[in-house]
Amino acid sequence: MNLFESYSARLNAALARLATRGALPARLDLGRVVVEPTRDPAHGDLATNAAMVLAKEAGTNPRALAELICAELAGEADIVRTAIAGPGFINLTLKPEVFTAILKSAVEAGPDYGKGAFKPAPKINVEYVSANPTGPMHVGHGRGAVFGDSLANLLAFAGQAVTREYYINDAGAQVDVLARSAFLRYREALGETITIPEGLYPGDYLVSVGQTLAKTHGDALLGKPEAEWLPLVRHVAIDGMMAMIRDDLAALGVEHDIFFSERSLQVVDGNKDAVRATIEDLRARDLIYEGRLPPPKGQKDEDWEDREQTLFRATAFGDDVDRPLLKSDGSYTYFANDIAYHRSKFARGFSQMIDVWGADHGGYVKRMQAAVKAVTAGEGGLDVKLCQMVKLLRNGEPVKMSKRSGDFVTLREVIDEVGRDAVRFMMIFRKNDATLDFDLAKVVEQSKDNPVFYVQYAHARCSSIFRQAREAFPSVDLSPASLAQADLARLTDEAEIGIVKMIAAYPRMIEGAAAAHEPHRVAFFVHELASAFHSLWNKGKDSPQLRFVNQTDRESTLARLAFVHSVRSVLASGLAVAGVAAPEEMR
Repeated sequence: MNLFESYSARLNAALARLATRGALPARLDLGRVVVEPTRDPAHGDLATNAAMVLAKEAGTNPRALAELICAELAGEADIVRTAIAGPGFINLTLKPEVFTAILKSAVEAGPDYGKGAFKPAPKINVEYVSANPTGPMHVGHGRGAVFGDSLANLLAFAGQAVTREYYINDAGAQVDVLARSAFLRYREALGETITIPEGLYPGDYLVSVGQTLAKTHGDALLGKPEAEWLPLVRHVAIDGMMAMIRDDLAALGVEHDIFFSERSLQVVDGNKDAVRATIEDLRARDLIYEGRLPPPKGQKDEDWEDREQTLFRATAFGDDVDRPLLKSDGSYTYFANDIAYHRSKFARGFSQMIDVWGADHGGYVKRMQAAVKAVTAGEGGLDVKLCQMVKLLRNGEPVKMSKRSGDFVTLREVIDEVGRDAVRFMMIFRKNDATLDFDLAKVVEQSKDNPVFYVQYAHARCSSIFRQAREAFPSVDLSPASLAQADLARLTDEAEIGIVKMIAAYPRMIEGAAAAHEPHRVAFFVHELASAFHSLWNKGKDSPQLRFVNQTDRESTLARLAFVHSVRSVLASGLAVAGVAAPEEMR
């Protein structure tokens, strides 16, 4: 049950009745009308801006319109009081029975409380990670992986049809560099002493690839020219790197539905040239021309190559300049490949696309959104979420580089040290576009200052209450169906009611977070709920009548167990969106 959705419908019905009686114009634009929690609980339970945003269209002033709306809503049986605040905001106070009914529905729904009805359309493609297959994943990749995976979880929980995709960048010059680096490890595996020159990948992670090549081919590749061994070594190296990346992702609890190869878009390995087809499609619609571009801002003239190029009319779709599609040697630019890739997403039925990128790609956003508008004829949309860098610390001090990778700390090393749950929760416990300080020592502390521990401990406490209740009342049915019949009106303490109202807000939070593509809101919500629950637990130490299990008061115990069951369900639901375990006990 979505409280705010329900009262939005009632408000719209009240406005429709006023229009029917001629008190308001017909067909008012209700798009900006919202029903939301009041900023101060003392002012009521719900607030709406209806009078503020509709007054001009209605030809009246906001307070006069607010009085009309309040008078109409006064007939609603479960609204105790309406009040006009400031220039025309309306606050509503609801009967306690409204929240009792919501709590009952939360008990019955369990972890499905707040889940949206499935919507088969539009299909949403969430592309995330997409790290170059040139080495192990680093912590920055981990943030994008957790953000993208949690966002996909959130969208699915909200009812959206979601596909999770990884784009394998296996067609650029970097994979040739990878192959040459792997070939050196192959020579090393055959007993040769090697030196890794600057420009190649120095990490130890390619040792196993070299050993695989040596085992498979012996010394047969040594006498071949590069043009012959490079494709073979490249294939083996990419497969090895992707196996390592998949293994790292599995350790993080991240799974993709599709791994899409960039090479599949080009005339290699028997594929059709999807990039050329994309360019010709754009050319046929007069969206490509031959021309010259001005030098980039801030670049010296002598560094600028002034030549005629094949250009995409990106400015026609909101970009700052038109963009080249072919390099001087006739090969495709990265941008041309990316246009073809996103065109393929649309052709596969994804009208809504979400890409999760590192913050260093921020300058690429406008051109890619322009390209999606062009190749989908305006029918597709692209939202790009940028993840800022992660500063890895230990007790406040920067963490040193990894020997395994050669120049960075690998994601797997962090997972192995602090665990999947700590990595996942902390990666979304800050908005994606803000820099994240990740302290390896702090995230394993068992204290209220460690957010993931604090939330998991709240869930474990809920479970411990049920274990205690089964000991105190061994013959009592504590199933959700039975608890839903408890006398929930017995929950009258201000702290209890405050938590019930938080539970009532959970479906709205899920809906809003999904619409905004912001999974951090879920992490914030469950942390706030856990904090409120821990405070109520501590309050029970001083006030025995608030303890969750009271052997002398069976009915109050059942009501509070229903309450605890709902808290536990919402915590488990939010943790599931984050991809974090909801433990029954903490050790």
